[in-house]
Amino acid sequence: MALPIMAKATAVWLVDNTTLTFKQIADFCGLHELEVNGIADGEVGIGIKGFDPIANNQLTDEEIKAGEKSPSHKLKLKFNAAAEGEEKRRGPRYTPLSKRQDRPAGILWLVKFHPELSDGQISKLVGTTKPTIQALRERTHWNIANIVPIDPVALGLCKQTELDSAVQKAAKKAAKDGTTMSDEDRAKLVSTEQSLHMSTEPKIPAAISGLETFSLTDDAPAEKKEPEIDADSLFNLPDADEDES
Repeated sequence: MALPIMAKATAVWLVDNTTLTFKQIADFCGLHELEVNGIADGEVGIGIKGFDPIANNQLTDEEIKAGEKSPSHKLKLKFNAAAEGEEKRRGPRYTPLSKRQDRPAGILWLVKFHPELSDGQISKLVGTTKPTIQALRERTHWNIANIVPIDPVALGLCKQTELDSAVQKAAKKAAKDGTTMSDEDRAKLVSTEQSLHMSTEPKIPAAISGLETFSLTDDAPAEKKEPEIDADSLFNLPDADEDES
């Protein structure tokens, strides 16, 4: 169902200027009935100036009167030919001002630990632009010396489920394209849920396999010891009495 522009401001105007029920206003503006009730009580929408839907060609006076006469009447948004086919466009993710300074750190983390993600995926995850991502990939960003990679989930720039979904899509695309990945890169593609069930025992590198039982302690089985060497037997020096004679 199409909603009026400036829905909450429209609800404020309808509450102040009509006798429509809270449910009628809520259904028309896409709000919860309790939210409209809060507007009427002055607890919600404080400071919002009412937006006249009649003057702005969203409702007719006849439609409002019909709604006031019958509480079961559902208000219908006035047809606007100029708005036909216009839908909300999907743009970059909105990032609050308080977190925008953290975006480079989150992008650098994604570039470093998930190089398989495309610029488009990173852009959707943290709400940034491709030139910024490229600058961080090539380490030509103006502040690159002061940026420390930080998990964007920890920064609140995206959700863990969103990151896992993007990583899994990248893994499927890599498999479809026949791209070979190292063990380290493949480990990065494991989702958080899977990693929680993985063994915590460290794997021994192939280069040092066979040294598992090597120990520097005295626990090793005792071996046959070589006889101790006496210094006198090495030099076989004559006794002092023999020299005097």
